[in-house]
Amino acid sequence: MSDDNVVVASNALSDEQRLHQMGYAQELHRGMSKFSNFAISFTIISILSGCLTLYSYGLYHGGPPVMIWGWAIVGLLVLFAGLSMAEICSAFPTAGGLYYWSAKLAPGKSGPIWSWFTGWFNLLGQVAVTAGITFGCGYSVGEFIYLVSGNATWTSNRHVVLLTAILLLIQGLINTFGVNIVSLFNKVSVWWHLTGVAVIVALLFIAPHSHSHQSGSFLFGSGGFDAFRGLSGFSVPFYVFLLGLLVAQYTFTGYDASAHVTEETLEASVSGPKGIVTSIWVSWIAGFILLIGVSAAIPHFVHGFSVTIAGTHYTSYASFAGGVPWGNVFVYATGKVLGEILVLVVIGAQFFCGIASITANSRMIYAFSRDGAVPFSSYWHHVSKRSRVPVHSAWFGAVGAFILVTPALLPGNTGGTAYAAVTSIAVIGLYVAYLIPVFLRRINGAAFTPGPWKLGKWGPVFGWIAIVWVVIICVLFMLPATSPINADDFNYTPIAVVAVIGFAGIWYAVSARKWFKGPRVQGSAEELAAIEHELSV
Repeated sequence: MSDDNVVVASNALSDEQRLHQMGYAQELHRGMSKFSNFAISFTIISILSGCLTLYSYGLYHGGPPVMIWGWAIVGLLVLFAGLSMAEICSAFPTAGGLYYWSAKLAPGKSGPIWSWFTGWFNLLGQVAVTAGITFGCGYSVGEFIYLVSGNATWTSNRHVVLLTAILLLIQGLINTFGVNIVSLFNKVSVWWHLTGVAVIVALLFIAPHSHSHQSGSFLFGSGGFDAFRGLSGFSVPFYVFLLGLLVAQYTFTGYDASAHVTEETLEASVSGPKGIVTSIWVSWIAGFILLIGVSAAIPHFVHGFSVTIAGTHYTSYASFAGGVPWGNVFVYATGKVLGEILVLVVIGAQFFCGIASITANSRMIYAFSRDGAVPFSSYWHHVSKRSRVPVHSAWFGAVGAFILVTPALLPGNTGGTAYAAVTSIAVIGLYVAYLIPVFLRRINGAAFTPGPWKLGKWGPVFGWIAIVWVVIICVLFMLPATSPINADDFNYTPIAVVAVIGFAGIWYAVSARKWFKGPRVQGSAEELAAIEHELSV
């Protein structure tokens, strides 16, 4: 055996012992490197998915200045949240992640109820973020077909939902083949994203229409805000600005994936925390560059200027903001063929993102089921002997995501409204789950023993800033996003959130409080060994 293999074996044994201390058997295959752990969170954040699929929403809610300044502000606040989560991840490197942390950090005997609601919010957010990612990819595929053929039918809600179903099917199948194939996709995805952003921004800068780049005022000041003023129907600039923060806040989700795959990661107590934090700051920088590059290439609609793209005539900023404006920017700035190639680059990134999101979903659902907290838990907890992955849980996430996008098929519902609602659900579900353990860490510090990755004196500062911010966004993204409010543009986020709270709350009060005691030990050392042996046969 080579020295490298000895090191890997030693690390794997240390990780396995730590998992046994937390009461769990090594059921999943532990083969992820530090880079692979970072890659899965970076892939789910996916600036080429979040920034661009919500780009039309951003234009309707303040335009480029709100998106760019919002990205800078939200990115910093998210970094505080990520740092706080990373410290806890280092102490508890398990696939359960957030709900496990809450159980261990809750004061007194309140662990089970904190754990229960953290888990259900996390499950809601995980499924919703998958829905948002793949729904957005469906829009992008529809836009590509439209640009190539001129057939706008493929951008209709009915066709986009069909494309979303096909994509979820493929992504679900990939997640049945084992963690190694998923790791490979995630590694490719990192370089695809970084190279893709560099190529897109460079081409938009040197494109044939580069002389028409927008001004600094359009990107950072009143010029850009005024160009899209009033499109959402609201007249209060500050409220419009707050709503526009959804572009950044939704993009910065999913980085808890690094925690959910720690049972498959080498040196998990360090690799997991680093994966969370590194994925955030790398995305923060790259996303800022991307938003500036795309926004600078928006056509100037002044003095009667108009643009025709794939047979559609655009005469104003308002008309350009609808549909898939970033795809139209690519084609306008670089020409039809090159623009379509850039759209394919984005589609590839979004597809990778969806694969990684289902991976994270499946690990969270697997762990939550392992502790009996999901209906038919024994079925969802099942691990394939062939691939050593929770295949049933992967399909739980894929099918659940599809269910969340089906409201787009309702008569009169606009695809943009449905997408904004799905992304709001993802943000609220995930960030409530993210910050519950951070809150418990702050009010019950005596229950926390730091792991090897720690914040020291900065922990309370970062934690409380993040907690206050999450309270604000939970209120903000349940408010109306368009005016006047009607059935077609209704934000159904509160309905989904209340439904999950009601379901989880009633089930806990009626039944689960009698038997759910939080994360449970799978067995003695001998029993854990027996579970591992059974899977290895």
